[in-house]
Order: sequence, then C-alpha cells, then structure tokens
Amino acid sequence: MASKTGGTEPTSVYLEMGKKRVFACALDWPGWCRSGKTEQLALEALAEYVPRYAEVAKQARIAFPKAAGDLLRVVEQLPGSATTDFGAPGEAAASDAKPLRGAEAERITALVRASWAVFDRIAADTPEQLRKGPRGGGRDRDKMIGHVLGAEAAYARKLGIKHRQPAIDDQDAIAALRDEIAAVLAAPSKGTPLVPKGWLPRYAARRVAWHVLDHAWEMQDRTEPAD
Repeated sequence: MASKTGGTEPTSVYLEMGKKRVFACALDWPGWCRSGKTEQLALEALAEYVPRYAEVAKQARIAFPKAAGDLLRVVEQLPGSATTDFGAPGEAAASDAKPLRGAEAERITALVRASWAVFDRIAADTPEQLRKGPRGGGRDRDKMIGHVLGAEAAYARKLGIKHRQPAIDDQDAIAALRDEIAAVLAAPSKGTPLVPKGWLPRYAARRVAWHVLDHAWEMQDRTEPAD
C-alpha cells in the first residue's frame, strides 16, 4: 500500500494499529513516526513531517530524499496496545529482530544523536512559557526538558544502562547518559534484547528519537501564535 506516487524509492513504513490511534513509522529513519486516528491520516501526517525530519538527517550528515514522503510503502501492520492509544509507538516491527551490523548500527546512532542535537537547539530557542493547548494543558519548556530526560533514563534501562535522571542544567550528566545510550546502539548486535524484558536495539533507537523529536516539534508548535 502506498500513500502517493512519486519519483523516489519507496519508504518502508509499518503501521501500529491501536483502537483509537494509528502510528506510521519509517523503518529506516529513527524518529520519523507520526500518528493519526486512521491509517490514512497517520500516513498523511508522516508525509507532512518530511521537511522537519530532513533537519535531523542533515544534522546527521545522512542524505534524505526530499520526496521521501511521496511513496510510503506499508510493509507490516502490527496490533497496537494501550501504549499506542496513549500516544507512543509501543511495538517493535518484525524486521527489528534482524541482526544489526556495524554500518547500520552507526547510521541509526547518528540519527539518534542528531535528534538530540535538534531537540537541544530548539529548546535553546524556545521561551520558558509555551502557549497552552486547547484545554489549557501542556508542559512549559523546562518541565518538558525534564520529562524528556526522565524518559531517556527509563529507556536506557531497557538497554541495560542505569543512570539517574539528569537535572536539566547538568550538561555533563546529560552527555554521560546519552553517550552511553549511543555506545550501546552503535555496537553490532544479534538484534535481540540486551537485557531480559529489554528492547531490541532498532526499536530502542526509534523510540528514543521519536520521543525527543515529538517534544522538540511540540515546542516549536506551541511557541507560534495561535491561529
């Protein structure tokens, strides 16, 4: 299945099908995941975010086709869970279990590092107080940064890494946590979880990058004046 036709190679995508929400995630581009109420809306949202994800690929110095969203080929559909409906891609694709070779491991790690760099740059340009959501909800900038760092410390445990959540102004602790995550992701692996009940490395890279970018883009959106 494809969303459009175009002059580029198809982008392999999987769909995570929840009861209330569907996630569309690009298999080869960690962090490029968007959701919608239906399969089609999720694919359309993914395509709309090509310009934003291009900034991540540029940061990583990895070529990213401008037309990457023109042909989205769904290669797998997964049943979702409460995590899906809550608002996070919570399931690993079948291909995530394949062995992860050196060059591919380094590539996905570069994209995860680029996601952190994009997040940090956007956060630095974002005011502390953000425009509230339609019901007055949403974290302000510093609470959002703290939330992201707390999630990263929790995600790291799924890779066998134990760090306390860094304070938002402790750059050394933040770098130490992220460097250790990156070192694990960059190492060739059999594609299996590194610890009992842990995450597959490919899925971990996708989830980490998605969470970072989702909040980076939220900061951008909530900085802009309401229509």
